[in-house]
Amino acid sequence: MSTTTNQQTSPVPLHLESSHDVPPLQYSNRVQIKTLLGRSNSVVGQRVTVGGWIKSAKEVEKAVVSSSLSSSAATNDAVKNYKGKDVSCVEILQSKIPLIRSILDVFGGSGYVQRKKRESVVTEPNHATLLPPKASIVYLLLTDGSCVQSLQVVVDSSLASPSRVMATGTCLLVQGQLERTSEGKHDIELKAEIILHIGTVDFDKYPLSKKRIPLDTLRDYSHFRPRTTTVATLMRIRSALSFATHTFFNKHEFIDVQVPIITTTDSEGFSNMFKVTTLDQNQKAEKKEKLETIYENEGVSLEHVKAAVKEKSNIVAHLQRTESNREALAAAVQDLKKTNDLASQLEAREKRKLGTSFKDDKIDSSNDFFPFQTYLTVSGRLHLESYACALGNVYSFGPRFLVDKTDSAKLAAEMWMVEVEMAFSQLQDSMNCASDFFKYLCNWVLENCSQEMEFVRKRIDTTCSNRLNQIISGSLKKLTYHEAIEALKKTEDKKYETNFESGFVLTSEHISFLAEAIFKNPIIIYNYPKEAKPFYVRQNDDGTVAAFDLFVPKLGTVISGSQNEERLNMISSRIDELGLEREKYEWYLDLRRNGTVINSGFTLRFDLMVLFATGLANVRDVIPFPRSYGKANN
Repeated sequence: MSTTTNQQTSPVPLHLESSHDVPPLQYSNRVQIKTLLGRSNSVVGQRVTVGGWIKSAKEVEKAVVSSSLSSSAATNDAVKNYKGKDVSCVEILQSKIPLIRSILDVFGGSGYVQRKKRESVVTEPNHATLLPPKASIVYLLLTDGSCVQSLQVVVDSSLASPSRVMATGTCLLVQGQLERTSEGKHDIELKAEIILHIGTVDFDKYPLSKKRIPLDTLRDYSHFRPRTTTVATLMRIRSALSFATHTFFNKHEFIDVQVPIITTTDSEGFSNMFKVTTLDQNQKAEKKEKLETIYENEGVSLEHVKAAVKEKSNIVAHLQRTESNREALAAAVQDLKKTNDLASQLEAREKRKLGTSFKDDKIDSSNDFFPFQTYLTVSGRLHLESYACALGNVYSFGPRFLVDKTDSAKLAAEMWMVEVEMAFSQLQDSMNCASDFFKYLCNWVLENCSQEMEFVRKRIDTTCSNRLNQIISGSLKKLTYHEAIEALKKTEDKKYETNFESGFVLTSEHISFLAEAIFKNPIIIYNYPKEAKPFYVRQNDDGTVAAFDLFVPKLGTVISGSQNEERLNMISSRIDELGLEREKYEWYLDLRRNGTVINSGFTLRFDLMVLFATGLANVRDVIPFPRSYGKANN
């Protein structure tokens, strides 16, 4: 076995020869741990290179390890270890049999006393000990993020100092031979032969040095948290759902279209949006500061003049009440008038210099990167619709942004959405597609993430697999908005508002009760009042609009969709009714003027889908780098 050690950056090439029976990754020549575990019969004896991060470690002294050997083997090893030294058979017995050693010590065995003296070490102040470091073996649990399980790696202290490889989070690239383990929960282990790289950690400052860190605490360390088993498992499930999304739409002949993140339109018509600008966001504060300093440089302060006006007004009021000196009153009134005139002149001059008034708090976009106000998009469906009118069925998968200062566990400032638009498609077609897509994702997770879902079942949610299976095997209940209200009215145990007036919008409390208590399953509600939905949704003959939502218990809305209004006069009236800026939607109205088509689509909140599959409570725990009000650490 080689004893070459490299604890910094090894000069030994990383691309060492690996077994052809265990194929390495194409671009790093290391083997993923998931390809080794569970294949003990076929991989034992193979030489491989693995890399990963230490989850836990245990050091065992070699003397303790050798105690498991038979007595004869131990004696032979002792003889070999002392070969070539001045050692007697009595000394060997003394070292192996404590009772004999104690008896000889009591009766003054001269040979043993002499041996003790020879082996003793004298330590003086300010002198390092002469004892050599103890020989030991370190057992490491190594994870590379490819699976839930870890690989046990055995490192002899002659290869690397235990203090350098045992800290949680240490990175290790090691080559060795796979062997079968005789005990413990691991079928195989890697006996290290060459250490190619050691990436040490500062144990006192490394946040994952502590055990069982709460998920909400981990959010403060987004750059480290994927090294935990829980977050790594969630990210693999998220990746699988992302792949399943593209697979589903590719299978059904949809074309992937990337919609813009920067937009001039509010796709919903009533959203709180992030403004995009290269100008100083404190423009108004700077203007105020300039107003305060312009005349200070000239020896005159507007604030001082205003204070003088207030003081002289009090003097005038006092003189008017007393009526003791009319000449003094007349002089005070005249003085107040002059001071007011001075204040007005100062304000007028400042307005001319700054080109604005005190009340004007709008940002001038003429000098901005875009000469008009732009925003981060909250939805790409309007832009996607223009491509559906040319390509047929299209979808987009990307981040969307919404200003929301609430601390809701179901919302974040940046969330990923799967958006779909289908030409020549009506509301029922959209609901069917959304239902099939939802079931497809549930089935994909169960079939392709079995180990991850088993971990979720044990550590997070014991009902996760049953919940997904129930959706796959069943059919989603569909009911109109009116039918949903009637179902709530008939409920005897009413713990919610029951005054359902025309145009009433169902609250999250109502929806939760419908999905959890009444139907106990995901439901689809459609044909909403127009007040509850965006301006572009098609209006029905009964006054409702052709929109739907898919709700799941304990989570709420996962999918929202609609049939879009193709009639120019109807959508124009709706824009005017809501007071939207028509010029910003002229490009969208052009689709109705030129080659209009009946179309529908929907939006799946991808982060909530991951949350639903895993049973977690907070959406921030399934987003790689969550952004929410006041939180954007890296």
